[in-house]
Amino acid sequence: MNKKLFFQVWNERGHNVSLFIELLLVSVVMWYVVDMLYVRLSVYLEPLGFNTEHCYLLGMSSLDKKSPEYIASRDTSTAIAADVAELMVRLNHRPEIEAVSLSRNSYPYNGSNSSQSVKLDTMSFGTDQDWTIFRVVSPDFFRVFRYHGERGESPEQLSKMLNGDHVLMASDNCFSTYRRKMTDYIGKGFKVGEDSTRLYTLVASLQPVRYSDYQEAKNCFSVVSLFPQEYYDTHEELCVRVRENMDNNFIGNLKHDSERQLRVGNIFITNIRSFTDIRKSYEMGWTTRIKTFAVGASFLLINVFLGLLGTFWFRTQRRKSEIALHKALGATNKNVFMRLFSEGVLLLTLSTIIAIVADLNLAIAELNQYHNGTTLEPDRFIICVVISYILMVGMILLGILFPARKAMKIQPAEALHEE
Repeated sequence: MNKKLFFQVWNERGHNVSLFIELLLVSVVMWYVVDMLYVRLSVYLEPLGFNTEHCYLLGMSSLDKKSPEYIASRDTSTAIAADVAELMVRLNHRPEIEAVSLSRNSYPYNGSNSSQSVKLDTMSFGTDQDWTIFRVVSPDFFRVFRYHGERGESPEQLSKMLNGDHVLMASDNCFSTYRRKMTDYIGKGFKVGEDSTRLYTLVASLQPVRYSDYQEAKNCFSVVSLFPQEYYDTHEELCVRVRENMDNNFIGNLKHDSERQLRVGNIFITNIRSFTDIRKSYEMGWTTRIKTFAVGASFLLINVFLGLLGTFWFRTQRRKSEIALHKALGATNKNVFMRLFSEGVLLLTLSTIIAIVADLNLAIAELNQYHNGTTLEPDRFIICVVISYILMVGMILLGILFPARKAMKIQPAEALHEE
């Protein structure tokens, strides 16, 4: 049957060549669109390495010197650091709060960064630019944002391990340039910045921490070190995690109690922001671009679908007399449909073989999307080709199914008479 079908398609090559070319072009376009969607979805679904559910950012400030409640003796750097630490203790005592942290340029969805070069002998963390994101945090930062270690360390365990001024933790992909895991270097001493007199000991390797939902973990390199308490200040990032069953009206309740219970020296809480809002604001540009891309891709796919649907619909309608002849010779409706469908799938398969060569050259020429540092990943390439093929088979099926069912309801004699 397959051999017979192949020869039938070949004998009708005059009619099939234009359809073959159309399928070839559509296959390449379909693969390109599917590849873009696949990359964006793959990046979005990568593990973030953190969790911001039930988390809040608290702003701090100090009383003005003209305020009648201003305390001059609490306006030194040492007093301010002690008062910030006391504020953290008071927050920790609230029953609805699970953990409190102070950090600098470290919380998720934050456009501000601190960077440092980190080296082990001649090997550098991160990229060719010889820098990586350097986060200084209080120990409970891991509990607030639920970082995990690459060896299975829990946030609580990581908090206990960050217990010295010259210890650090690094995301496990920091040495990806050398195809090495950071777990291989735990216990080693690293040079941070230009100071070679003191080495920082790597005490844990962290699961890669992404910068946002739309950026790959592969390109996000981060190092975490302890934030010394003597440097605490009101300009730093005060973050809290609220217990899951006590999140209702947290902002309102905390504002109500802040003046009475959470004033320490000259320090007070100015504002409270949910990380849901912080994330939405930070990713607004990306979200808009993704939505625009999704609309464009959907419009293109719909046009491809309607084009193929129309082509096979018209092609099937034009062959009513052939369908009638098959039925007159004893073919069943199923036989007729399978014959038409198999012909379309055969043409698609032949065109896809050539389209794969074109797709491969586009990927080699780096004209498609980058993912994991390359445009040509074997598993991704195969998956996108298969998805494109299945989508086009579905379009062909719909393009043949409805007109063929209608044509097969006509009596053979009537169809032949019309012809």
